[in-house]
Amino acid sequence: MTRPRRAARSAALITALALTALTGCAAPPAAPESSAPADGFPVTIEHAFGETVIPEQPERVATWGWSTADAVIALGVTPVAMPFQSYGGDEQGVLPWVREALDDAGAETPIILTNTGEDIPYEEIAAADPDVILAQYSGITQEQYDTLSAIAPTVAYPDQPWTTPWRDVISITGTALGLETEAEAVLAGIDAEIAAAAAAHPEFAGLTLATAWDVGGVFYVYADEDPRVEFMLDLGFVNAPAVDTLDTDESPFYFTLSYERVNELESDVLVVYGNSDDEVRAVTEGGYAQSLPAIEQGAVAELVGVEFIAAVSPPSALSLTWGLDEVVAQLAEAVAARG
Repeated sequence: MTRPRRAARSAALITALALTALTGCAAPPAAPESSAPADGFPVTIEHAFGETVIPEQPERVATWGWSTADAVIALGVTPVAMPFQSYGGDEQGVLPWVREALDDAGAETPIILTNTGEDIPYEEIAAADPDVILAQYSGITQEQYDTLSAIAPTVAYPDQPWTTPWRDVISITGTALGLETEAEAVLAGIDAEIAAAAAAHPEFAGLTLATAWDVGGVFYVYADEDPRVEFMLDLGFVNAPAVDTLDTDESPFYFTLSYERVNELESDVLVVYGNSDDEVRAVTEGGYAQSLPAIEQGAVAELVGVEFIAAVSPPSALSLTWGLDEVVAQLAEAVAARG
């Protein structure tokens, strides 16, 4: 595809940063002019900040946020740049399932972008010379979106920051890259693995499930809208009524519960997350939860370890199947403990 020189990209970035400093918000870029070629481009993707036109099929893809790089790689494309992931990543900031996928494809590690949280390394992204920037599971602001758009067409989240369902992350990536058929195949493959796991464990069907994490002195309960719960429900479990009853609506995906009320979180099976065994024991051996039926019966699935939690928080095109066997094994042990 015809692409501008890197110097032009750098100049655009400098201009965008200057406009941001002067006005507090860079002017959004004009939609590229392009005739519709046979391959289906240009494509237009709507999102929280308007719409983005991608004039030609991208060859150089940069990602920002969580799980989008996974979707790109699952579709057979190696990003030119992706963010450092401190939670669950290796020394280079690469998550284990991403590392495995890159190795399997014989691909080199992309440029790893400095990731300090709120700040975006615009210069590093511009230096990677992307054709498109995908950030559909991120927390970018309008100002950041405008600045990124001066580098390359940028796709933000459809609605709210950090809330894009993992299936939508994959489908949006497929649309942006002109690989919609491939995206459908990836989704179908994941669904088939989940269905096979459910079929292998009919004992899961209809049992109530609650998921929790006691970390930093705060007890979190995850709602059924949370992706880490959603795929467990796909295995046959149902959301425990106590979860809905106790839900404080402080977030679409989780709520916090005082220790005085933890004993109300009744379910057939309790899933407990923990970075370490000590975090799990804080729940399973803590006095505040001992009256829970699941704990009394030992029907507790303990999902322990930074990498493992990262794989399902939320799951991605690569991580869900990477961690699925362990999740299913832990759930099966918990169900068996009920007798």
